[in-house]
Amino acid sequence: MTYRVIKTYGNERGLSCAFRQWRAESHCRLIHGYSLGFRFTFEAKTLDDKNWVYDFGDMGFVKEFLEDNFDHILMIAFDDPRKQDLYNLDGIAEIRELPVVGCEAFAEYVYSYVNQEVEQQTTGRVKLVSVECFEHGANSALFGNF
Repeated sequence: MTYRVIKTYGNERGLSCAFRQWRAESHCRLIHGYSLGFRFTFEAKTLDDKNWVYDFGDMGFVKEFLEDNFDHILMIAFDDPRKQDLYNLDGIAEIRELPVVGCEAFAEYVYSYVNQEVEQQTTGRVKLVSVECFEHGANSALFGNF
């Protein structure tokens, strides 16, 4: 048997992130943004001394990570051919770089960080199953160890 719990940081939290899919042929090639949301699924074979899979009160580091990396951020891809033009916005935009951008990449990036922290906090008892990153109610992407 396995227990699972879900923690959601919804779009209403205001993680306003702008990016562009420079390889897209659609309007997604232009800078656009969303108030991103994230959903985390955790699992454990045993409950802790409080009968919980994971104490959501221990997730302050997640909120801080999400705010530092996605709140009022212009996210650019390492290989964006217009990267220097985007860096010319320095001083009027908070800029971060990832190898690639988009919900799939954001979910993977967040998963990598949170998974490591949770495994350390719980000495491996709790596993992060997945991270879902959603632009809005219709579009999202999952990354995880399914």
